[in-house]
Amino acid sequence: MIRRRAVLAGGLALTLPPRAWAAGDPVVEAPAGRFTGGRDGGVARFLGIRYGRAERFRAPVAVPRAAAAAQAFGPICPQRGLKDEPQSEDCLFLNIWTPGTEPAARRPVMVYFHGGAYSNGSVTDPLNDGATLARAEDVVVVTVNHRLNAFGYLYLARLDPRFPDSGNAGQLDLVLALRWVRDNIAAFGGDPARVFLFGQSGGGAKIATLMGMPAAKGLFHSAATMSGQQVTASGPLNATARAQAFLERVGGGVAAAVTAPVDKLVAAQDARDPILGGGVYFGPVLDMAWLVRHPFWPDANPQSLAIPMILGNTHDETRAFIDPASERIATLTWDNLAARMAPDLKIDILPEWVVAQYRAHFPSDTPQAIFYRATTAARSWRGQVIEADARAAAGAGATWVYQVDFASPTRPERGAPHTMDIALAFGTLGAPGSFTGTGPAVQRLSRQVMGSFAALARTGRPAAPGLPAWAPYMLPTRATMLFDATSRLVHDPRGWERALFARVPYLQPGS
Repeated sequence: MIRRRAVLAGGLALTLPPRAWAAGDPVVEAPAGRFTGGRDGGVARFLGIRYGRAERFRAPVAVPRAAAAAQAFGPICPQRGLKDEPQSEDCLFLNIWTPGTEPAARRPVMVYFHGGAYSNGSVTDPLNDGATLARAEDVVVVTVNHRLNAFGYLYLARLDPRFPDSGNAGQLDLVLALRWVRDNIAAFGGDPARVFLFGQSGGGAKIATLMGMPAAKGLFHSAATMSGQQVTASGPLNATARAQAFLERVGGGVAAAVTAPVDKLVAAQDARDPILGGGVYFGPVLDMAWLVRHPFWPDANPQSLAIPMILGNTHDETRAFIDPASERIATLTWDNLAARMAPDLKIDILPEWVVAQYRAHFPSDTPQAIFYRATTAARSWRGQVIEADARAAAGAGATWVYQVDFASPTRPERGAPHTMDIALAFGTLGAPGSFTGTGPAVQRLSRQVMGSFAALARTGRPAAPGLPAWAPYMLPTRATMLFDATSRLVHDPRGWERALFARVPYLQPGS
């Protein structure tokens, strides 16, 4: 069986079996140590560099200088998925791709945080391979793994004073990784004064949260969030209730959780969430220590208004995780649409009224089409609108918004789903899990997405060859770049849906 992490370079090449590394392999002397990497199509690659260590439920710490072979991914955080990946609590590792290690190059640095909410995922996914992006845009690409789920976000501060940092430990891992980048990336050919963060889904939410964390101030200089928003964090009382539900599932209270085997903590993640129902939610906490206000409520955090920022979503977000072929969707009718749609709107609104409004506005739509329109607009897109509007209202002119409209040629029933923009941003069009296909149209589009992201990292403005001029997002025009086979700039492309749902308060899931 071929392992997921063995598929590299956009799914078009496989790594070779372990070998004795040649004398010509790249070696970097950095403040953190001496690292020996490998090569990938003309790009130097350094995998599995340790950036810290952490005791369970505690803030991470930096590690002493060391010499290391940086030639294989480190383990990922223990989780219920990705069973074919080596997992360990000791998972604070990052990976670097660079066109050259000469310090004088001072290339922009593009740091990626993976999705999977705050509970799952890893940057060892072939979609996140940085070689194509580094080579195409002459940038240094960094990808980061960190603690997730209970290991990174179980809030114990109100239950045991020994663990004051537990609710945001995963965020503190990212802060430590960014400090490592600041102190060491010049040795890999990067510019520590031009660090750009980008992340999809949960990765975007982590970035939105960092934009409101004082500990992260000055560690990055531009950002892009891809289908990932964090308007509000989990409140401390709700986070404590979730911790108690998790501890009851583990059995034995905090003391037992501190010493329990990893597998037991992973299994306990099926504890029922006392606020939302379903599996227990983990995420950043308004702990009044590391996070002292919500990231984008009641407004955009003034700390990050000067940071140039791209915010994006896809046209058909929920087609990725609500299967169009499932019986639930295949058997939709006008009679059952409202009831089946209601749980996925994620807000308290009359679903029968929503259906009636959509039917009047889109009279040729099927029940299935309206289901995905409404759930995408109410559940997955609205947080981005709130964040972009908040930045515009505060006068943050360096804000740009996109929507991916390019429909999957390989899975047409999915449209332009959640995760579509990962392959576009990395150039990993042929990787397992990509919805994009590899045709000429999407190759052009990927160059536009990679180019605009890299341009923001390089200059603070998202211009790219072949891409129309991208006007900043301002009120009331709401300029939005539609990424498609022919990309174009439009104003307020979903204005009707935005106004429809704006009449009901938005609640960030997990708050």
